[in-house]
Amino acid sequence: MSRRPIRLLTRRPSRSLLPVVALPVLAGLTVSLAACGSSSLSGDTSAPSAGGSTAKATVDSALVAALPAKIKSAGKIVVGTDATYAPNEFLGGDGKTVQGMDVDLFNAVAAKFGVTVDYQPAGFDTIILGVTGGKYDMGISSFSVTDERKKAVNMVSYFTAGTQWITSAGNAKAVNADDACGKSVGVQKGSTQVDDLTTRSKKCTTAGKPAINLVIQDGQDQVTADVASGKTDAMAADSPVGLYAVKQSRGALAALGTPYDSAPYGWVIPKDETAFGQALVTALKAASADGSYKAALTKWGVEVGAITDFALNP
Repeated sequence: MSRRPIRLLTRRPSRSLLPVVALPVLAGLTVSLAACGSSSLSGDTSAPSAGGSTAKATVDSALVAALPAKIKSAGKIVVGTDATYAPNEFLGGDGKTVQGMDVDLFNAVAAKFGVTVDYQPAGFDTIILGVTGGKYDMGISSFSVTDERKKAVNMVSYFTAGTQWITSAGNAKAVNADDACGKSVGVQKGSTQVDDLTTRSKKCTTAGKPAINLVIQDGQDQVTADVASGKTDAMAADSPVGLYAVKQSRGALAALGTPYDSAPYGWVIPKDETAFGQALVTALKAASADGSYKAALTKWGVEVGAITDFALNP
């Protein structure tokens, strides 16, 4: 992709629900950078709250039986998520409620297990370690499925995305993703895009050209703000996130080329929880059959990333 590997670890767009709040951009235009890391360029004050699992669904006793003892006892699933990645997961207008495509989709699935969900915002590159260390029951944060990650955790595929480059409207810096030598390009820490840009930069220096200046930020909201303000010449992010930022910028930003390196997203669970992983696959198939899977994606305009081949460690 898409979003993000990390040495152990590593991240599609909504109808325009969000108002614009304040960040100077090209040609005097203003777009927004919401406080508390809500959206890439704006804060959502009108989207329905999704802080817990509220979807109405018939609880499946077979799924309940597959829940790890800790979750079954607590009656909830504690999820680590990087809430700076609109429209997939981001903070609402109250600055604390996590919402987005990933939230709505997983809430529909969790309801089939008869449990609620506690979404806990976290730095992206800390989530997998939080899962393996027991802080979180799951990681749900647009994680691309990679062989490296599957060595540390189980991953349940549920969506697909690619990498999309974004520039200012008109691409005044003449950025070419296939020859970005000497350009400043923003990426999020721990993402697959870091590895992609590092490889591209090495090709530049091997050819005797200037390296790509990677501007790495902790949150995707800041990566987007950097390109909107002109601090960077371009950014590379997961296709749903990049295209959402373009839509929210009201003409200030533009997509450069088309997505590439598409890969599945996966929910992260501990390596020893295979039965739970298989149960999540079963629940996803049920959500697909009853329409709740499609509804969650369509709400955020990301249905192009829908898959049918849900799997444990694809």
